[in-house]
Amino acid sequence: MTRMLTRTKFHSSQLIRCLADLDILDAADSGNAFAETLGSWIHFADAITLSAVHSSSTDGSLKALPKLHQEEHAGACAAASAEFNRIQTLLVDSVKKSCSPNPGKSHIKLPAPDVDLPADFKNAYAPYRRFYEAHQRDMELSIQPLRFNVRAALAKTSPQLKKLAELDAVLEKIFHDRERHLLSKVPVLLKTRFDQLFKEHQQKLADMQQADNPAGWMKPGAWLARFCNDMQMLLLAEVELRLQPTMGLVESFKQEPQ
Repeated sequence: MTRMLTRTKFHSSQLIRCLADLDILDAADSGNAFAETLGSWIHFADAITLSAVHSSSTDGSLKALPKLHQEEHAGACAAASAEFNRIQTLLVDSVKKSCSPNPGKSHIKLPAPDVDLPADFKNAYAPYRRFYEAHQRDMELSIQPLRFNVRAALAKTSPQLKKLAELDAVLEKIFHDRERHLLSKVPVLLKTRFDQLFKEHQQKLADMQQADNPAGWMKPGAWLARFCNDMQMLLLAEVELRLQPTMGLVESFKQEPQ
């Protein structure tokens, strides 16, 4: 089973660190700068909605809701955890399998090396961008229903968790479009790494006065194999980032009896 995702501050997420390590994005800003940016994402109307949900527990409406017995709570929590682990494993395995030179029956296929790459360099990256975007669609189609279902289960557990579920629903609505827009930039940024590795490869051939051999591009340590490893690293980091809100709901589920 895939290990449980580690807690990560959004502004220092694994995805941001990977992009910075590959020299295709500046290092993340400080926590204070991130907080200021986050505040700018929440408009006046959104703030009113959040405030209304946050203050709902003070009017007694939530306190009147029933609370599940311990056995029922444990069963609901176990079901939510199992579904989270299933989706996490499904997405991680899909990324690892499809990024392999021999993916088998993977429904997302790694592009085949383009033997005409030097002559058509400007279009060479497009298949890899489509490959990355296909995985992003997979993530969204799997994680959105998971988050909705965990939230629904949470809302039936206790007044406190119902309030948390309502807050999460509002936050998802506020940040969804912004998150999608920002994450759509990752495959665009990744082109910089593709270009860099290929140019390094060409320079090495020129220095050694050797002819190119596309058949060797996917051998361990070769430029295209290194790129595919980098792409897999970013995809796995994005899976982690996208799953964090749902992971927080599941962890709250587990901690409620305490």
